[in-house]
Amino acid sequence: MTPMTTEQVAEFLSVKVERVRRLARENLLIAKDHDENGQPIFDKDDVEKYKELAKRLGGI
Repeated sequence: MTPMTTEQVAEFLSVKVERVRRLARENLLIAKDHDENGQPIFDKDDVEKYKELAKRLGGI
């Protein structure tokens, strides 16, 4: 597993950090863990799969 912070995911997906947090809250992007501040940590493979699926469905 290659961990990604919320900020890294936002940059990778070209969206705002708030959007990534909402995706996590809505279980559309599953966090694998949380950091010491309670922020979600994501697996890079899951983020890449989400991006591919979002593209197929018309965008993020």
